[in-house]
Amino acid sequence: MMTSTRKNLDGLAVAIMIVLCICWGLQQVAIKLAAPILSSSMQLGLRSAIAAMLVMLLIGVRRIPFSLRDGSLLPGIAAGVLFAVEFMCISIGLNYTSASHMSVFLYTAPIFTVMGLHWLIPAERMQTSQWQGIISAFIGVAIAFSAAFQTNAHDLGDMLIGDALGILGGILWAATTVVIRRSKLSEAQPTTTLLYQLTGAAVLLLLFSAAKGDFQLHAWDAHIWINLLFQSVVIAFISYLTWFWLLRRYLASRLSVFSFLTPLFGVAAGVVFLHDPISPRFVMGATLVLTGIVLVNFRRN
Repeated sequence: MMTSTRKNLDGLAVAIMIVLCICWGLQQVAIKLAAPILSSSMQLGLRSAIAAMLVMLLIGVRRIPFSLRDGSLLPGIAAGVLFAVEFMCISIGLNYTSASHMSVFLYTAPIFTVMGLHWLIPAERMQTSQWQGIISAFIGVAIAFSAAFQTNAHDLGDMLIGDALGILGGILWAATTVVIRRSKLSEAQPTTTLLYQLTGAAVLLLLFSAAKGDFQLHAWDAHIWINLLFQSVVIAFISYLTWFWLLRRYLASRLSVFSFLTPLFGVAAGVVFLHDPISPRFVMGATLVLTGIVLVNFRRN
């Protein structure tokens, strides 16, 4: 039975989470920029494979303990499959719905994470004010993206399919966090957890891309290679490794709520790099999200 205690967020954790959310927000822009040449599923598969090799190199160079007999294998496989299917849902769903819709529904993950951890782990129980924070943050994300909904031209049936896949992706993301928190992976090295997830994603997503006939290397230029390098090293290697490091030290429910910032940073990145328009609703939504984060991290003793 696991008895280790996670801490509430301190200044260091908050600063790191903000940086991670910025990186994850830029990820959406990077994928969109490369999509005309490199399909989203192939991007996600390739970056997972490259990052997995970097993790194995890190384990070897630093002689970080790793064993398939420490009880982490089965939950590791489960986490890898969940991670892969989550991104598969995203790559398919974007063919049916807008990126704005996908962002909103995917980032319902903290809601499902908090609900799962609330019932399964006493230390993760949420108080009334913190539940109000969850609701505030979710409403904020919805408002921030509501203007984009009005201009969407997708067929309603297609949109419902894409939205359902977005919600499923959010559920799978939450399930991955719960599996990690409730299993031997909770005490495993961050490199161990990350390697399981990246390997699962690389294998399943590359197989999926191969089945779709996405392996086309023509028209690759320096921009594509730089894009893939950013996604592989910064996003899939450094940021995920840091995320799992945080999960070993801080309460997962508090960390997960910060992911609400990611779509907001994604919109900001879209304005800067893709010249996407921004509306007052985004400002209102961002305010509600920040209010929600404050409430979630406020805990009465």
